[in-house]
Amino acid sequence: MPTEQMGDYEIEYAGVRVIGGDEWVAQVAIFGHSCNPMHRNPVFPVQRVLVDKTFADEKSAESSALQVAHELLEGGEHRHVQH
Repeated sequence: MPTEQMGDYEIEYAGVRVIGGDEWVAQVAIFGHSCNPMHRNPVFPVQRVLVDKTFADEKSAESSALQVAHELLEGGEHRHVQH
């Protein structure tokens, strides 16, 4: 799963093929700072985003997933997620 660092947050994003189909969906997980290097602090657990949309290829799904993650972090949505 590709990752990107955005400030104190680590974003994991992926395009995942739909079971039994040719379409792809966007998937994201976001982790926050942790004092223990062996433990990641999930602030947005891995889940499908853009649930009403499928993509023709993996790269398109990955790109859209990363865009959603950026929007979540820039909009402060991570502050509302329970730890």
